[in-house]
Amino acid sequence: QVQLVESGGGLVQAGGSLRLSCAASGRTVSRYAMGWFRQAPGKEREFVAAMKWGGSRTNLADSVKGRFTISRDNAKNTVYLQMNSLKPEDTAVYYCAADPTNWGGTGIREYDYWGQGIQVTVSS
Repeated sequence: QVQLVESGGGLVQAGGSLRLSCAASGRTVSRYAMGWFRQAPGKEREFVAAMKWGGSRTNLADSVKGRFTISRDNAKNTVYLQMNSLKPEDTAVYYCAADPTNWGGTGIREYDYWGQGIQVTVSS
């Protein structure tokens, strides 16, 4: 089993930055694809970013390209989401997820393990 715990969320003004961290425990996720998703009130959970275990390929949603970056530190069993130029529409609960198949796709069902989520609020 894998446990994922997100941190780094909070309240920030539009144009600001936050870095989310996702620490994995229970099993190493160094060979898993890792992803970030978000869910705004009244909306479905949506894909934000993903990275394969080797770090050679990343995938970002069009809405965050040029503003968000996903990275990972396999030695620390941690994945990060650097969020710059934040907009009010980025407000959501952000979830970290792990995909043991290392596909790293955009579908929710591709990920077997999920964190509890962390709130990010961007004020205008």
